[in-house]
Amino acid sequence: MEQNVIDKIYIDGKFVTPHGTDLADLFNPATGQVIGQVQFADEVDTETAIAAAKRALPAWSATSTEERIDALRRLQAAVAAKRTEMLEAVLLEFGAPVRNEWLVDSAAGAFGDMIKTLESFNFTRQVGTATVQMAPVGVAGLITPWNSNLFFIADKLATALAAGCTVVIKPSEMSATQTNVMTQALHEAGLPNGVFNIVTGLGDVVGTTITRHPDVPRISFTGSTAVGKVIFREAADTLKSLTLELGGKSPSIILDDADFESAIVGALFSGFVNSSQACVAGTRILVPESRLDEALAAATAHMADFPVGDPSDPATAIGPMVSERQWERVQSYICRGVEEGARILVGGPGRPEGLPDGYFVRPTLFADVTNDMTIAREEIFGPVLSILTYRDEDHAVEIANDTDYGLHAYVFSSDPERARRIASRLQAGRVSINGGYEPLSPFGGFKQSGIGREYGAYGLEGFLESRSVMQ
Repeated sequence: MEQNVIDKIYIDGKFVTPHGTDLADLFNPATGQVIGQVQFADEVDTETAIAAAKRALPAWSATSTEERIDALRRLQAAVAAKRTEMLEAVLLEFGAPVRNEWLVDSAAGAFGDMIKTLESFNFTRQVGTATVQMAPVGVAGLITPWNSNLFFIADKLATALAAGCTVVIKPSEMSATQTNVMTQALHEAGLPNGVFNIVTGLGDVVGTTITRHPDVPRISFTGSTAVGKVIFREAADTLKSLTLELGGKSPSIILDDADFESAIVGALFSGFVNSSQACVAGTRILVPESRLDEALAAATAHMADFPVGDPSDPATAIGPMVSERQWERVQSYICRGVEEGARILVGGPGRPEGLPDGYFVRPTLFADVTNDMTIAREEIFGPVLSILTYRDEDHAVEIANDTDYGLHAYVFSSDPERARRIASRLQAGRVSINGGYEPLSPFGGFKQSGIGREYGAYGLEGFLESRSVMQ
C-alpha cells in the first residue's frame, strides 16, 4: 500500500472531510517507518455524527427482525469481499503475522454470529399477565481498540444494529488504515444514511464527546482498565448503560493429570495469542510444584515453536508490538521482572537477533515468579509469560483468583469433570478447558476486567431495555 493521507470520516452515509485539522503519522510496526497520515475528527465532527445517528434512530428502531437480518447479511458479504485488502492493512499497520488470518475472518464471522442470534431471539416475552417488550436503548457509542480493530468494529456494530440501535463508532486512531478499508466495505452494504457513523480521532476529544453526550444513552468500550474507569466516571452524569471489556491477567492452570507436553504447548499458545497483544492472553502459567522441572524443560523447549520475526513470513508466530511506546512498556516490565528476582528462561530485554528495526520484542519466559511480583499482577500486553507453582488444587485456585482482573482463564486436564470443577471456582468471565471455545457464549469480565457481556444473546440484550406492558 502506498503512503497516503486518510482524510475522510463517515457521517450520515457519506465520506466527508473532518472539521478537525490535526494530522498524525501512521507507522508500520515491523519497520518503524511512517506509512501515512490520518486527519483527526474533532468535537464538531462527533456532534454531527451523533445528530445523524439520532435522526436515523426512529426508522431503524422500527425495522423488523427480518430487515435487520437482511442488513447484517449485506454487511457480512461486503466485509468478506474486502478480505484481501483487509489482510494487507492488518499486516502493514498492526504487524500481525500473516498466519493470523482470523483477525480478518472474524470480522465477517461477527455478522454471521449475530444473524444466528437474531434468528432465535425473542424481542417479546410473556411474564405472567405482562407482555415484556425488548426495545432498543437508542444511539450507541462504540469505542474500539487497536489490537483487533476489524473484529471489534464488526462485532459491536452487528450487535447494536441487531438490537435496533443506531451508532457512532470511534475506532482506535492507531488503526486508521484498517478502519478506512472497513468503512469502504460497510458503505457498500447500502444501509440507510446515519444508521452507522465512523469518526476517527483522539479519545480525549472524540471519545469524551461521545461518553458525555446526552443523546448517547449507551456505550460499549473495549480497551484498558484505566480508560474504562474514565469512561465510567464520564458516563455517570447522564446515567448511560455501559459495557466495558477491559484488561486481563489470565491464568493457565495445568493440572497434574494433564498431558504435560500438549498442555505446555496449549498454555504457550494462549499466552502468545495475537503476539500477546490480547486481553485474554494467558500470561500466568500455573504448574504443580512436584512437576516444576518437567514444566520448565518443556516450556523452554517449546518456546522455539513461537518464533518472532517478519509478519509477512508464514513461519512467524509473534509479530512486533504495535508502537514504539508499547515496545518500551514491554521492555520496562522485563527489566522489572529481573529486578524483583524472577529468572529469565528464554528471551530478555532488547530486540531479537536479526531484527534491528521495528518494535520487535524477544519472547520472554520467566521462572521463579511469585504472584506478588509486578509481572504477575499487571497486564503487560506483550510476549512476556510467567511460570508460577502451586501445591494443590486449592492453592492453584487461590493464585488464579488473586488478581484485580477476571476476564479469562484456561484449565488443562485429562479429567473433564475435574477440570469443570476447577473452572467453576475461577473468578473469570470465560474459562477454556483444553482449548475449548464457543463464540456465541457471553464474553466479559469479573472485577476490574469490566462490566456487562458481549457476543450472542447476552451481548444483544445489553443494547436493549425491557418495557413491561400490563393490562
